[in-house]
Amino acid sequence: MNELLETVTSSLREIIASGIKLLPALIIGLVVLFLTRYAAQLFRKIAIKVGRKTIPSRSLQLLLSKTCYVATWVVGILFASVVAFPGLRLGDIIATLGLSSVAIGFAFQDIFKNFLAGVLLLIQEPFRIGDQIVVGEFEGTVERIDIRTTKILTYTGERVLLPNSKVFTSAVQVRTAFKYRRTDLAVGVDYNTPLPKAVKTLEQLVSDVEGVLDTPKPEIDLVGFGASSIDFIVRYWTLPQQQEVRKTQTRAIIKIKKAFDEADINIPYPIRTLYFYNQEKYSDYLPEAHRSELNEPNNGNRALTR
Repeated sequence: MNELLETVTSSLREIIASGIKLLPALIIGLVVLFLTRYAAQLFRKIAIKVGRKTIPSRSLQLLLSKTCYVATWVVGILFASVVAFPGLRLGDIIATLGLSSVAIGFAFQDIFKNFLAGVLLLIQEPFRIGDQIVVGEFEGTVERIDIRTTKILTYTGERVLLPNSKVFTSAVQVRTAFKYRRTDLAVGVDYNTPLPKAVKTLEQLVSDVEGVLDTPKPEIDLVGFGASSIDFIVRYWTLPQQQEVRKTQTRAIIKIKKAFDEADINIPYPIRTLYFYNQEKYSDYLPEAHRSELNEPNNGNRALTR
């Protein structure tokens, strides 16, 4: 019994002695991690300043700052591990990371997939921060491309976080990719309207609408015979931002209505013709005399047009 107690006591003494020996190294390692935090923030600020002066693209500026931030943390953690555990060599750490990379990859495959997709989005720049895009059912302004998600501010003031992998693999409609954008506005006129007069009226007023660009020139197209109207498409170009498109369309509608009223051009209501008739005369089971009465002209039949 005494031998067992002596063995346990001896083991505890050795553990405590080893802990005391490692304590300075552990403290230094913690200090290194603490300094790494401030170094990472410092290098990120430096990268942001350098990127603003040398790189015109905001997306690449963001990629540079993130790369410097992550690289500083990786170097700091590796250095702190070597300092805290003197017997641990850098080669051993790399070998351990290599063996565990498969398990880590399976566990965090979605994170890595989104991270790589985010890096590719920042490098390829299919769209930039500040662009207005449509991804699936979501539409809005790109606020930021993070390591895992792309942040979009919708026109209704809501924030949508889209996984980078979804954005990278989906069809993305970039509404602000070019300097101008076309709007197609449908207009219908009465069948009694002289078409050259309607076309001339539309051509004169559309170019004068505030927000409509002179180049490319607006176009007026006749597209078909509707149920109660002859249909036009007014095509004009504006700045690509959604707010400009919406406001210009409102001005165009107001001006078209006013110009048509002044030119005595009608925008017709839908017209339907309803027929009312007595279906009993088509029955094969009615007496012949009664059927003759029903077949008299306009007996039980009338039409209403509206």
